[in-house]
Amino acid sequence: MSAPLHASAALAALVLVAAPLTATAQVNSFAQVERGRYAVATGNCEGCHTAPGEPSYAGGRGLETPFGTIYAPNITFEPETGLGRWSKDDFWRAMHEGKGPDGSNYYPAFPYPHFTKMPREEVDAIYDYLATLEPVRKEKPENELPFPMNQRLSLSVWNWMFFEPGVYQPDPEKSAAWNRGAYLVEGPGHCAACHTEKNIAGGDKASEHLKGGQLDNWSAPDIRGGEGGGIAHWSEDQIVEYLKTGRNEHTAAFSSMAEVIEYSTQLMLEDDLRAIAVYLKDLDSDARQPADRPGEPVMTAGAAVYFDNCSACHVADGSGVPRIFAPLSGSGKVNDPDATTVIRVILEGARAVPTKAHPSPLSMPAFDWKLSDEQVAAVASYVRASWGNAAAPVTADEVAALREALQPTVQ
Repeated sequence: MSAPLHASAALAALVLVAAPLTATAQVNSFAQVERGRYAVATGNCEGCHTAPGEPSYAGGRGLETPFGTIYAPNITFEPETGLGRWSKDDFWRAMHEGKGPDGSNYYPAFPYPHFTKMPREEVDAIYDYLATLEPVRKEKPENELPFPMNQRLSLSVWNWMFFEPGVYQPDPEKSAAWNRGAYLVEGPGHCAACHTEKNIAGGDKASEHLKGGQLDNWSAPDIRGGEGGGIAHWSEDQIVEYLKTGRNEHTAAFSSMAEVIEYSTQLMLEDDLRAIAVYLKDLDSDARQPADRPGEPVMTAGAAVYFDNCSACHVADGSGVPRIFAPLSGSGKVNDPDATTVIRVILEGARAVPTKAHPSPLSMPAFDWKLSDEQVAAVASYVRASWGNAAAPVTADEVAALREALQPTVQ
């Protein structure tokens, strides 16, 4: 009987010794995967790499650019159509240099000019997280680009002109919060992809950094929060609230920004959202030049349309109902020099993003069926010149052009 007892004791001792090692390995593995999951959220990877109604991260979503449609690839670890045969070095090269395993260049619709700022450890963690997802077999559609845009060799010239690889380097003159915010905004968050005007080749205009841009028939506003900035009137708390809940007393998120909040910022730590706010509030912008006020006939016609169709929700003085019906007085979207979003919302309506904090979405109806181009232009001009707003008037030709561009969407 003694031998089995000794054997049992030895086995028990082995289990006791081995258990802590196994637990430690699991904790380290979990920490790495969790770091990757969080990094994926900061980069809004799910939003771009998921087609509506399809499995997450399986790709196939079309990204509209001025040059044509580029389809996001499958980033699950399926070996034939996804990343299943990629090494960590392959993944790092894609994120840091914008190159595939075969050395071919990626189109900058994949925001590697921003992801390059992420350190290797963060990129490796993303790889480890994606490797835990269920693989999905799904082929990526061919990009719809005309010649010579469909020739990837031309991207070498683009990279030479507009891309500088390099991990983010903290500014020693700034606080830890400022540097964390700068890293998130300029790196994984790739905010400039939408909020910065592009040149004829699709590169960012350095002088217009985060001062607003246009993408897919939407105008993304100036998000600089310092003096003269588009959100200069927002406090840090209001920036945090908007990014966390999709609403604040000034506005509610919809369209592309709704996806950013749904898949990214509402999942982020409040300290990181605060860091973003600190960084944005430190960025000054150009003082806007006074705009010409619409003529009285336009203001009279616009006021009539507004009081018949808009005032029930947005109130007679444009003050709205904060966090429910967006205030128009002082609105960054309303005062944007580019009126595209204002016109589009009147035509198509809008739907605020549902978030964990505000699970019930709010909607504005479309008026394209009801209002003529002249009426839309009049009410947009009226709103952009009332209650302290001072943006340029809108013309019927602008409305007609956008209505035509949106026809497939409206139908």
